[in-house]
Amino acid sequence: YVGDRNEKRERHGWGKAVLPNGDRYEGNYVEGKRHGFGVYRFLKNRAQYSGNYIYNYRQGFGTMIYPDGSKYEGNWTDGHRNGYGKYCYINGDIYDGEWRKDKRNGMGVYYHAETATQHAGWWKKGKREGPAEVTFLNHRFIGSYKKNRPLGPGKFEFANNSEATGAYVMKATDVSIVIKTSLEL
Repeated sequence: YVGDRNEKRERHGWGKAVLPNGDRYEGNYVEGKRHGFGVYRFLKNRAQYSGNYIYNYRQGFGTMIYPDGSKYEGNWTDGHRNGYGKYCYINGDIYDGEWRKDKRNGMGVYYHAETATQHAGWWKKGKREGPAEVTFLNHRFIGSYKKNRPLGPGKFEFANNSEATGAYVMKATDVSIVIKTSLEL
């Protein structure tokens, strides 16, 4: 460790440390703990976090670059993605919205890069849950989701101003979905 210390000889103020596992931290300390802004580099997997800490936990705003190159930029609580944040996946997908304990939770928009599809709606524990609008290249779906599947009343709106309305129903086996529709032209 190279940096400031307090009267108890604890890391206190700005400093640089190489941890026993080879990880590196450069940033602020309070009473021996990472506290305030800092940059933490993980040796084993090459991930990197730069942002705020409170008593060794990622807390407040920060950016994590993961080993695969994906990136999260947003709020943290007790070391977890929590509150508003944006996650950019290595395949080009993007989730921009609310998080709770590292899972998509609350209102958010997921953009699928490969299909240019955008899902705007509610999430619960990482799954689509509640009202949603899914925009495809030339049509969109407005309805609700339960456990990551469409359920209940919904409609498709097409570029030619036609609509297909109906209801999604899950069978008791929870395996297939029955769609009842009426098409308006």
